[in-house]
Amino acid sequence: MSTMAEDTPLAGKVAYVTGAARGQGRSHCIRLARAGADIVAIDACAPVAEHNGYPPALPEDLAETVSLVEGEGRKIRAEEVDVRDLDGQQRVVSDAIEQFGRLDIVVANAGVLNWGRLWEISAQQFQEVVDTNLTGVWNTIKAVVPAMIEAGNGGSIINISSAAGIKAVPGCGHYCASKFGVVALTNSLAVELGEFGIRVNSVHPYGTDTPMGNDASMWQMFADHQNFIHSFSPGALPTDSLAAPDLVSDIVLWLASDASSLVTAAQIPADKGYLKI
Repeated sequence: MSTMAEDTPLAGKVAYVTGAARGQGRSHCIRLARAGADIVAIDACAPVAEHNGYPPALPEDLAETVSLVEGEGRKIRAEEVDVRDLDGQQRVVSDAIEQFGRLDIVVANAGVLNWGRLWEISAQQFQEVVDTNLTGVWNTIKAVVPAMIEAGNGGSIINISSAAGIKAVPGCGHYCASKFGVVALTNSLAVELGEFGIRVNSVHPYGTDTPMGNDASMWQMFADHQNFIHSFSPGALPTDSLAAPDLVSDIVLWLASDASSLVTAAQIPADKGYLKI
């Protein structure tokens, strides 16, 4: 029989999650709340990149995340803030510390993906992806780290990169560049924050069942450039469909908890072995 501590390993802790309105972000919020954490959630809830082939999150999506977290019996503070807005993130973190008194877990999840060959995409398309996926993570780091150090409770920062942050693929080189950059931020920050007992790791999903993962414009890229498909293997394990976001959330929970106390500066694949194929 499991004990209460085993059921709620994050009891008394507070988690900050970006890109929380739907997809992986929502799943991470729910999973961390179920483990006992109160949640601070942000999402732009608006169009963020003109060339995305999937619709943006909406305010009602974030409201649904709030409802689901509250359904787990936890408190949640949710605001419509774009990760590219450093001042906005710093304000949210300051208000969250005032409300909850602490910040223990950070999941830098927000990101965008769109398609095009590198020399054919516009400067705007390149910049929007890098600004959200890489600068947005730096903004999150800059907003949360001072409060975590001051609290003196240690903690765990989990940056959501991608399998494309380890194995670059054709058709989205700007996305790959941003996600490789997340790895560099992760590893450097892990060394810098080690003395404060704050661990920093990155997670690398592949083929996840979210609006981004179901972007049909990817198939047009493969139709136009059929040799690109060889860079996208199904992985080593049987693959009937895109992976459910909650499977990635299980990894996020492990990294957020003391069960991974020896793990920092690590790149954790969530890819069914894709990176080895």
